[in-house]
Amino acid sequence: MLDRVIDNFGMQIQSMNEVEDSFSSTVYKCKLVNSQTVFFKIPYSKLKYQRELEAYRILSGKVAVPELLDFWSGDDECPGAFLLSELKGSPLTAEVSPNVAYDVGVLHASMHNIQPPDKHMLTGIKNEFPSWTSFLENQFYSFAEDVEGVMDKHTYNLAIKKFEKMKRQLPSPDGPSFIHMDFRPANIIVDGEEVSGIIDFESVRFGSTEIDFTKLYRDFLQFDDSIYKAFQEGYNSIRPLMDLGSVLPFYRFTDAFNSIGWCKRRGTEKNALFLEENIRLLKQFVL
Repeated sequence: MLDRVIDNFGMQIQSMNEVEDSFSSTVYKCKLVNSQTVFFKIPYSKLKYQRELEAYRILSGKVAVPELLDFWSGDDECPGAFLLSELKGSPLTAEVSPNVAYDVGVLHASMHNIQPPDKHMLTGIKNEFPSWTSFLENQFYSFAEDVEGVMDKHTYNLAIKKFEKMKRQLPSPDGPSFIHMDFRPANIIVDGEEVSGIIDFESVRFGSTEIDFTKLYRDFLQFDDSIYKAFQEGYNSIRPLMDLGSVLPFYRFTDAFNSIGWCKRRGTEKNALFLEENIRLLKQFVL
């Protein structure tokens, strides 16, 4: 399959290395014989391929993303592939300045400012906003059977009750907006004091912005008040930021629950550390 992808893109490769921090896709960083660096990506499924293709078409010229150099719709064995330009830099870390956090806020808000297009139908990216509560329920309960097979019965039952209680306390959703659904440091590229852009659009939707702060808070914002404040200021410079305190507890809880189910589906041994961390978080929320 790898050879077919390379042949379809007509690349003359000098060297290539698989990107390790890619959980759903196969991604390779390639240096071509002309010294240009590119990435090619094979999504996990045909649906994820379609979402990502539509995302590049929607975001291009509006939000900083890699340039889509070429794409291949795949065949019976391959769901498709993308040839992408390199965003200069490396993934965001907690050791950045408030100025970088401000720009991350600007980038995030700029993406959230994008609304569902009027002129053409989307086949991969769904607009979940009109039935947002049902979307949250479907996501949660789709993982429940997987979680039940991993958690002790008492904790599992408490989690179900907590979900139903917290769901009723949510404020009105904020949207409809383009939401990344995996907006975390590994998918935000920073070059020194400059934010180069966002990558990885396999899970995108149109929906409520509130769900999109969960992983960024978990992995970046919660560790430093000055970083959190700078991010909020950057976001508010583009569009009003909703009261995150009223929604983050619910979304952090459901993210832990759903992540346990994800680990069960993808292999508990292979994802043992991630599974253990989310079990710990879930127990903090419900016990």
